[in-house]
Parts: sequence; C-alpha cells; structure tokens
Amino acid sequence: MRSMETNKVEIEEQLSYIEKVAKINEGKNYTYYILTMGCQLNENDSEKISGMIEQMGYKKTENPKEADLNLFNTCCVRENAEDRLFGKLGELKKIKEEKGTIIAIGGCMMQEKHITDKIKESYPFVDILFGTHTIHKFPEDLYKVLETKQKQEDILDIDGKIYEGLPIKRESNLKASVTIMNGCNNFCSYCIVPYVRGRERSRHPKDILEEVKQLANEGYKEITLLGQNVNSYLRAEKWKEKGLEYNGINSFATLLQEINKIQGIERIRFISPHPKDFTDDVIDAIAKCEKVCKLVHLPLQSGSTNILKIMNRRYTKEQYLELVEKMKARIPKLTLSTDIIVGFPGETEEDFEDTLDVIRKVNYEQVYMFIYSRRVGTPGDKMENQVPEEVKHERFNRLKALVEMQIAEKNKTYIGTTQYVLVEGKSKNNDNMLTGRTDSNKVVIFDGKDGDIGKLLPIRIVSEHMWYLKGRVEK
Repeated sequence: MRSMETNKVEIEEQLSYIEKVAKINEGKNYTYYILTMGCQLNENDSEKISGMIEQMGYKKTENPKEADLNLFNTCCVRENAEDRLFGKLGELKKIKEEKGTIIAIGGCMMQEKHITDKIKESYPFVDILFGTHTIHKFPEDLYKVLETKQKQEDILDIDGKIYEGLPIKRESNLKASVTIMNGCNNFCSYCIVPYVRGRERSRHPKDILEEVKQLANEGYKEITLLGQNVNSYLRAEKWKEKGLEYNGINSFATLLQEINKIQGIERIRFISPHPKDFTDDVIDAIAKCEKVCKLVHLPLQSGSTNILKIMNRRYTKEQYLELVEKMKARIPKLTLSTDIIVGFPGETEEDFEDTLDVIRKVNYEQVYMFIYSRRVGTPGDKMENQVPEEVKHERFNRLKALVEMQIAEKNKTYIGTTQYVLVEGKSKNNDNMLTGRTDSNKVVIFDGKDGDIGKLLPIRIVSEHMWYLKGRVEK
C-alpha cells in the first residue's frame, strides 16, 4: 500500500511538471517528432510519452526537420537498431545547430552503458537520455532542459516501479495495447531484454480492468495484452503478499476470463507468451473465452533441442510439438504464429533441419524470421562457435522459401470461407477499398462504405495473395 501511495505522489509531481512546461510553451505552436523502434511494448511506451508531450503543448509532426522536440524510443534487440539511431542523430546535428531542436533518447538502448557512453562522446548535442524505468519522469527532464539549458540523464540500473495515471495518446481509435507486466525472468542466452527492462513486475489486476473498461467506453473494439512473457502474469510474484489479489484474478488465465466479460470489447489478443508457461488453465481460457482470438503466437526460436538448451529456452523440440498438439486438440480453429532465430552460435546443418521439420509439422499461420544478431552483455555474444554470416543468410533464405510456400498453400484454404473481419479503415493502396483483419490476423481487403469502419463484418473470401486476402461483404 505504501508503495502505491509513493507512486501516486511521484505521478502527481510529474503532472505538475507537465503544467509547468505547458505554461512555458503557451502560444508557441511547438511540434514534436517521435520515432519508435522495436516491439509493441515500445510502441505502447511511446503512446504514453506522446500523451505527456501533447499535454505539454506540443503537436505531432511527421517531419523531424521541422520539430522543436525530436524523441527516439529505442530498441536494443538487434544491431541494426543501433545503426539506425546513430544515422538519425547524424542527420539531426545540423538541424540542432540551425533550429535548436531538443533531442531526447529513451528506451531499452539507454540501459546499455556502452551505448550511452558513445552518445555522450560522439553526439554531445543530445539533451536528454532516459531509460526504460524512468519514462514517467520525462516531463521533469524536459522542464529542466528548458529552464536550465543543461543536459539531463535519467537512467536507473534497478528494476522500475509500475506507475499508473500517466496521460496516453493512442495511435488508433479502434485497437489498443494494454501492458499487463514489465520485465522478464527468463534470461534466454541471445536476449538483452532482462538486462534492460529488469525482472518481471505485474500490474494490479484492478488497474488493468479499469483501463480496458475505459477503452471499451471510448469505443475501442480490440485490445492486445502486452508483456515480455505475458502468460507468466503474477506467476513469479507473491501476489497475495503484494496486495495484487482482486476479484478472483490470480493468473493470466483468470485475467483473460475477466477481460472477456467486459462489454464493448470484441477481440482480445496477447503477446508474447513463453511455451514453458503455457499451462492447461491458459489453454482452457483461450478455448472458452469467445472474445480471445484463436491465433496464438508461440515463439519457437529453434527446432533443435540442442540449440534450445544453449538458448536457455527450457523446453525440447518434443515438448514444444506436444504442446502444439494439445492446444490444437483443445482449442477449436486454432492457428499459430511463431518467431525463429537462424544462425544461433553452434547451430549445425542438422540443428537447422530440425527447425525446418517443426515448421513443416506445425504449419504456422505467420512466421517472424530473424538472423541471429550478437548483443553485447548476453551469453550468446561470448560464445566462440559463431555461425558465419554467409551460412546464416543461406539458411534464412531456405527457411523463407519454406514459410512462403506454406503460407501460399494455407491462404488457398480461405477461399470460399466466411471470415469475421474487424474493419480498420481504408486500404493504404486503394482509397476505394476497406481493410481489416480476421481472427487469425490475416489482412483482408474488400469493397465497403465508410460506415463499416469499426464494425465486425462477415466477409466472404474470393481470392488470395501472399500477404492479404480479398473478399466481399456477405449480405
């Protein structure tokens, strides 16, 4: 209880800084640009940052060259994110000199000392550095820059708290992400996330339900529950001792069941679960809750038991396939998506063939494929048996060919079926067409009218393409 009261005081303090900055910016028509790298958790963090910034008197622009405030919310999962950030900073140097734009960098990358050291040395014109645990303090950091013209560094090496009551600016008025927990306890040997986001910390069930109910009241139809390991919600914590017991919710399964009861919400998705925590009660909740989408993202990473052990994934190839079969037997109309890492240290041709074998057996709806990227600070980075780049790319291309063949075949099975599609808006490539997604997250394009946007419509699928389906509204 004391911790919750402390958090409330801290948030009230930040809200006062929002008012102070808003007063400074009054009548100045300032703009901001925000670039988000990485996962949906980062995107949700950016929505919170944008909410604070807009209450401080800034309007969003898509042009960093004209922005009075440039903010980068970074990701450190892959090396190309670093290259992208440093490239953007190089572009902004001249703009900083000419316009005096304030430059702020936050997110996961800021929790890596070698990155912040490089920024301070090579890009001294950056004004604000803040980490994953101090997002809520951005108004204070910005106020100090405006008032003192001094650089601010606000990075904590300890696990952050859960803060409630911050403003948020949603990117959509139909679909919304809801973070239910932060951090990770798994320490997969390729992953930097536990080191930059800390240990698992679950939000109070009451706060989650209130957020979802508010979204429903505002007209949102679909929510996605977010967490680094979403199905371990409350598992690693002494939830009774921490006062996290509420309305019978004491697990991810019971949380799903309660959210399923909320009027107005029509679809519930979640990412990203861990196979080792896919308990029977979660499987049953997915099966029984009619609003929970039957597309489940089940990260594999590798089909080789040997590589999975080195990755510290804590399941075998056989256990993963057994879980898939159990889920298919108990969840009607189940479809699956997954993540695959190609070229992890020590991966042999036999190991890679095991991955292809799992792909063939499961027949995924979607596969997110990545070439292994070394991350400083992870065990994987220190392993000696790194796979040559040319071998990684050759294997990646073989995996890609298999996945695309499977998806093409799977898409054909949709022709002639009726799919319920949540209509999201006009097609990006054709203003005369509408677009939306099925329960299985397939993009569908069809003729419709503006009044259909936001509705869940039955669409008859008439043709298929690699990355989308075409259909018509059923009368």
